[in-house]
Amino acid sequence: MLKNVLAVFYLAGLLSACQAQSTISQEVKANIKLRVDNGMNKGIVVGLIDTKGTNYFSYGVKSLDTKEVVDENSIFEIGSITKTFTGILLANEVLKNEMKLDDPLQLYLPQGVLAPTRNGESIKLVHIANHTSSLPRMPSNFNPSNPANPFADYSEKQLYDFLENYELPRDIGSQYEYSNYAMGLLGHILAAKNKMTYEELLIATITKPLGLKHTGIALTSSMMKNLAMGHSGEVEVENWDIPTLAGAGAIRSSAVDMLNYLAANMGIEKSSLYAAMQLAHQNSRIEGASPIVGLGWHTMVFDDLEIIWHNGGTGGYRTFAGFIKGGDKGVVVLSNSNTSVDDIGIHILHPDSPLNEMKPSIGVKLQNIMDTQGIETAIGIYWDLKKNKAEEFDFTEGQLNRLGYLYLNEKETEKAFAVFKLNIDAYPNSSNVYASYGDAQLKHGDKNASIENYKKSIALNPGNLEAIKNLKELGVDPDTIIEEIIVDEKILANYIGKYELAPNFILTVSKEGNQLKTQATGQPEFPIFPKSENTFYLKVVEAQLTFNKNEDGNVESVTLNQAGQEFVGKKLEK
Repeated sequence: MLKNVLAVFYLAGLLSACQAQSTISQEVKANIKLRVDNGMNKGIVVGLIDTKGTNYFSYGVKSLDTKEVVDENSIFEIGSITKTFTGILLANEVLKNEMKLDDPLQLYLPQGVLAPTRNGESIKLVHIANHTSSLPRMPSNFNPSNPANPFADYSEKQLYDFLENYELPRDIGSQYEYSNYAMGLLGHILAAKNKMTYEELLIATITKPLGLKHTGIALTSSMMKNLAMGHSGEVEVENWDIPTLAGAGAIRSSAVDMLNYLAANMGIEKSSLYAAMQLAHQNSRIEGASPIVGLGWHTMVFDDLEIIWHNGGTGGYRTFAGFIKGGDKGVVVLSNSNTSVDDIGIHILHPDSPLNEMKPSIGVKLQNIMDTQGIETAIGIYWDLKKNKAEEFDFTEGQLNRLGYLYLNEKETEKAFAVFKLNIDAYPNSSNVYASYGDAQLKHGDKNASIENYKKSIALNPGNLEAIKNLKELGVDPDTIIEEIIVDEKILANYIGKYELAPNFILTVSKEGNQLKTQATGQPEFPIFPKSENTFYLKVVEAQLTFNKNEDGNVESVTLNQAGQEFVGKKLEK
């Protein structure tokens, strides 16, 4: 999810006056245009800052309804980049001698609330800020009444009830586990200590001193006017309200404000908060531990180049912000779609890191044919192109899925059904395509047919939470469909190791008790669940891992199946 800002009063005006002296490459611009034109993202805004000044590139729309274009003043949910704001708020308290990084969490809890301990050790504030507290990614009592705005009703009582009843699974400080809950808790106690709400503390400490008029949690009238609506595929989604766990991901901002924030972090513009920002950048973990984490901020290393960064994601937004440590280049990328833009930001800072390859969407091609020549002709051409020109188009399942929902929202039901059925024929082993067809049937009023497709979806991937939710709403108990699989711990142990999916991109598989976990380079760790003895699925994303053995029975590789694509990673020697 999320991020922070700081600078002197005149910073915004100064940077605007220097605009257009920095450059964003034509390669990046062409890549962004193709993403938007292919339907992957609805709008993308990139901001670049260096000692020469700032430059922006925007492409796409705020809303599919209004078609109003995005620009550097458009407002986006920045998600987990908020955590860097929270880290700086903590650093500022430390430098004021109001708090210490080694202070126990217990010191700042309400009377009667007890923080969990392990082996006589207490959680310290630094453990929360660098994701080594042993607290989980999300609390188990997180059960939103509205999944489209999931954090809105999570209460302070729930926050502390979970903390008191949680048993830490490992020694404090021993392992990195990205935690929205922990950072939300940190923001909460920082605000409580100052007898403010999190937003009041944010305004008083950061946004008001820096003149960041379009960065905050509550949408002002001017922010609302410039709001880029979030999208999931072709569907406009609700904005997220995060009152209790605000410090984990509640902030909204613009590219202009975010570049001002980066300028202050980079020292291009000095401010009274610069020392706190520097403290938040510094590695707060044991030397050599991976990933490198400060207070909220993370660091990725390419040879001698260090990039301080964070990304963010809410229901309909994906964001990235980062800058070269000790250097003079920073970048922010904001999108109002739930498709990652991390590669854009990383490439701008480290050009040897590739942009995701963008091919023309087969969905866009199919739409043009279907609208002019009819459904049967379009389907025939699809199979011909897939057979003879597969390398020329993006044939991943998401391309047809987006087209199906586009037709569904435009009430072109016959075309929508034809596209969803075609996607099932093309990807019969994908859980997502059956769930999408179920959505279409449900919207068309065919309850029984939708139930059957949701069941097929869950049978292929028991972790498809959206299909599970829909079945429950339709009166079907998913537990009667999902078969519990128990894999012997000795077999699980064979899967532990590192798998190279691509150069410098490693998938690490670990085990905690009888629970396997996986972590990709630069990403949080997630649990994986058995579908069979050697196939496991994730619940946070539509993806499966299959562990492959050689003739001697030793695990030699893993196959990642995601979005209709397969990636094989060779197991590395220990």
